[in-house]
Amino acid sequence: MIVKICGITRPEDAEAAAGAGASAIGFIFWPASPRFIDPYRAKAIARRTPAFTTLVGVFVNQPPAYINAVSSLVGLGAVQLHGDETPDVLRDIRRPVIKALSGAAIATADAWPLPVTLLVDAHDPVKRGGTGETADWTSAAALAGSRRVVLAGGLRPENAAAAVAAVKPFAIDVSSGVEVSPGVKSPERISALFRALEL
Repeated sequence: MIVKICGITRPEDAEAAAGAGASAIGFIFWPASPRFIDPYRAKAIARRTPAFTTLVGVFVNQPPAYINAVSSLVGLGAVQLHGDETPDVLRDIRRPVIKALSGAAIATADAWPLPVTLLVDAHDPVKRGGTGETADWTSAAALAGSRRVVLAGGLRPENAAAAVAAVKPFAIDVSSGVEVSPGVKSPERISALFRALEL
């Protein structure tokens, strides 16, 4: 099981996530997020991240030129689009793309060509994720039957195993479920997540 710990704002949290077994860590570059991180701070954290840990940048309705610039600066392995982007944006983005879908937008999944990875999150058109609300596992499971899906939305040590069993996702994305406050992770919660998944 691939696990991404998202909303990293501190080097010690990146180290805790990677040390516990996270395959990826996420930086949120959308200024309206309570987990926003300046790209230069993210670059400094990235330098301390172990090899083979993928760095993912989260963007919301931001220009491709900005996404590409931040990707190059930080050394992102992939970008996660969490806004109202359309597949046309793929022409201009120079990194592998993860596209977040929620609510009615899940019905547009087929418009996103392979190799785009789809992420199913809880629907919140204002906060755009990290709410602690649970995603629609039924819709996620249906989508996961035909292509790679990352499951997000309200995942935490207490429900992660049940979510994986129900959805059978390619990966999971966890943020608020391992936090003590927005952007501040709990090493104990991170460790508990991996124990619950038996990883």
